[in-house]
Amino acid sequence: MSSNVVWHSHPVDQQTRAAQKSQEPLVIWFTGLSASGKSTIAGALEQILTRQGYHTYLLDGDNVRHGLCKDLGFSDDDRKENIRRVGEVAKLAADAGLIVLTAFISPFRSDRRIVRDMLPQSQFVEVFVDTSLKVCQQRDPKGLYEKAGRGEIKQFTGIDSPYETPEAAEVRLEGGTQSVAESVNQLLEYLHNSNVLKAGYEPISINA
Repeated sequence: MSSNVVWHSHPVDQQTRAAQKSQEPLVIWFTGLSASGKSTIAGALEQILTRQGYHTYLLDGDNVRHGLCKDLGFSDDDRKENIRRVGEVAKLAADAGLIVLTAFISPFRSDRRIVRDMLPQSQFVEVFVDTSLKVCQQRDPKGLYEKAGRGEIKQFTGIDSPYETPEAAEVRLEGGTQSVAESVNQLLEYLHNSNVLKAGYEPISINA
């Protein structure tokens, strides 16, 4: 970084922005194999939080590659840069006082650690959507596992590129056996017990 680049502090800070929204800023980082259910669960959770009056933003793995990260491929270095960029955006959104949900395979522990270290300890929640490779292959909504099996996609996570499971995720979801409603309720209970959500939490039902 150039020595001419200087950080500027401003009078309106994260605490002020969060107080304006009457909520605690947070980054909820969903990780898991392709087709594990990350985006579906994250989207359902955001829908519930929004209905309950929280201010949120969802960063989705495919969506950011249409813009922010469209210049990146899927080499290890490009995946690392992809997660770094998303982490920086998530940090900015949390600084704005938002509850940020991210749904990325983010296969490497070191990359997830980099994002965790960007934020205060209380503002990062790692959610491991633990769905077996077999179940993900059976789902395969985009046909990616089939293409990877034919060699049409190289360095595909779970096939010819590794996925490093979290060693100490704050929340672990049974993606192969839990319903979306069960997963969202598990997350809501965790967020309530962590004092992120206001008092009065009750389990909800989701038609999904």
